[in-house]
Amino acid sequence: MDKLVINGGIPLDGEIRVSGAKNAALPILCAGLLTAEPLRIGNVPHLKDVTTTLSLLGQMGVDVSVDDRLGVELRAAKVDHLEAPYEMVKTMRASILVLGPMVARFGQARVSLPGGCAIGMRPVNLHIKGLQAMGAEIDIEHGYVVAKANRLKGARIFMDLVTVTGTENLMMAAALADGTTVLENAAREPEVVDLANCLIAMGARIEGAGTDVITVHGVEKLHGADYRVMPDRIEAGTYLVAAVATGGRIKLRDMRPGILDAVLEKLREAGATIEAGEDWISLEMAGPLKSVSVRTAPYPAFPTDMQAQFMAMNVVADGAATMTETIFENRFMHVQELRRMGADIEVEGNTAVVRGVKELQGATVMATDLRASASLIIAGLIAQGRRWWTAFTTWTGATSASRRSCPSSAPASGGPTDERHHHRPVQGPHFRGNQAPPGSGGHRPPGGPGVLPQADHRHQSAGSTADHRSRHRRAHLCPARRRRHGHRRQGRAL
Repeated sequence: MDKLVINGGIPLDGEIRVSGAKNAALPILCAGLLTAEPLRIGNVPHLKDVTTTLSLLGQMGVDVSVDDRLGVELRAAKVDHLEAPYEMVKTMRASILVLGPMVARFGQARVSLPGGCAIGMRPVNLHIKGLQAMGAEIDIEHGYVVAKANRLKGARIFMDLVTVTGTENLMMAAALADGTTVLENAAREPEVVDLANCLIAMGARIEGAGTDVITVHGVEKLHGADYRVMPDRIEAGTYLVAAVATGGRIKLRDMRPGILDAVLEKLREAGATIEAGEDWISLEMAGPLKSVSVRTAPYPAFPTDMQAQFMAMNVVADGAATMTETIFENRFMHVQELRRMGADIEVEGNTAVVRGVKELQGATVMATDLRASASLIIAGLIAQGRRWWTAFTTWTGATSASRRSCPSSAPASGGPTDERHHHRPVQGPHFRGNQAPPGSGGHRPPGGPGVLPQADHRHQSAGSTADHRSRHRRAHLCPARRRRHGHRRQGRAL
C-alpha cells in the first residue's frame, strides 16, 4: 500500500491544464465497438480505468493502439470474444457500457453483473429494461447478463430514475437500431452530450442530447471518426476548491467554464473572485472563507462528485453549512477521517452539518473512494503539520503544495514522472488485438510498451530545510522562470 505525506498550511498558487474527462472517455472508448472502421480519440485521461477499458476491448479482439500523446485508436473489425468477464467488471463498473454496443452491432453479449460499490447502489436494471424494450432477449445466468437480438428495434423508453450510464448504454444501442428510439427522463450531464457528439461524428442521428428527452434515429452502420474528449469538470472543480480552501489562487487551462456553473456559483458564495474565458478559469481567494451549503442533484444542479471536496473546504470556513446528498446513500465515509483531523461534522441520514473550526491538525487518515481521496488531500493542504494519508490517487499538478509520496514498504526513491502538462511518451510498439495491457490479468510486464503508463509519483526524501524552502520558492515562480530553475510540474488526474 502507498502513502502520501502532505505538509499543509501553504496557499496553492499556480496554473494547470485540465485533463480529459474520465466519465466521458470511458463510454466513448466503448463506442468503438459500434464500427469496424478506426475511431481515433484524443485528450484521453491518464487513469487506471482507461487502461482497464482498453484491456477489456483488447480481450474482445479490438485492435488498440496508443500514440505518444495519449491519443487512442480503436479498430473493432475483428471482434471475436463478446464477453466482459467478472474479473474486469468488478474492478470498474463502467464496463457495463459494452453491453449496448455489443448487442446492437453483433446481436449478442455476455457481460458480468457489476459488483458492489463503496458509495452506494448502482443498479443496472434500467439498462436491461431498455434493451428488452428494444427487442433484446435477456437472461441472467450465473451472474452474467446474456443478451441476444437479431436487430434491435426503436422504442419509447421511460427511465424512472435518472441514470447516466443507462442513458449512454441505450443511446449507443439505439444508434444501430431499426427505427427511432426516444429516451425519456434521460441524463443531461455534459459527458452524455460528449458521447452523443462523438456518435454523431461517427454518423449517428441523435437529437436532444443535454435535455431530458433524447431521440435517436437508427442507422445501418457507423463509420470511423476523430474525436477529442471534453475536459474533466470534476477535476477542474477539485483544483478550484483546493485553491479556495488554502486561500490561494489558480488558473485552469483547456477548460469549458459553462459546464461548471453550479460549482463556480458556490465558490463565489464562499468568497472567491473568479474570471473565465472561452477555455480558461482563474480564481483568487483574498477575503475570509465563508461556509457554503449544498444539495447534490443530477446535472445541471450541484454534482455529487464535488460534495466531499466542498465538505473539506467547509470544515475551516466561517459559520456552519448543511450538505445534503441525494444521489448515493453511502457517500459520507470521509466524515470520520475528517473528524480525526479536528473537523466538527454531524451526520443524520443523508445530511451533514459542518461547523467551521479554526484549523485542522495533521493526522494519519485513509481514503475510501476517489472523491473522498480528493477531499482528504484538500484537508491535508489546509492542516497544520505533517499528515500521512494511505490508499490514494495523487494530484496536485502545477500548484505549490508540498507533498511526498512513497510506498509503505520501501523508502521513497526517484522514478519516472507523469507530467500533468506534457504526458510522458509511451515507449515501444503499440499493443494490439488480444494483447492485454498491465493490470488486466495479461502477461505483459508492468509499464510495458504500448499502454497508458501508470505514474510513479515517488520523490527523493525532502532533504534539508533549505532545500525544502528552495523548492517552494521555485513552485511560486511564473512558468518561464520555473523552467529556468529546472522546476518540473507533476501531478495525476483524478
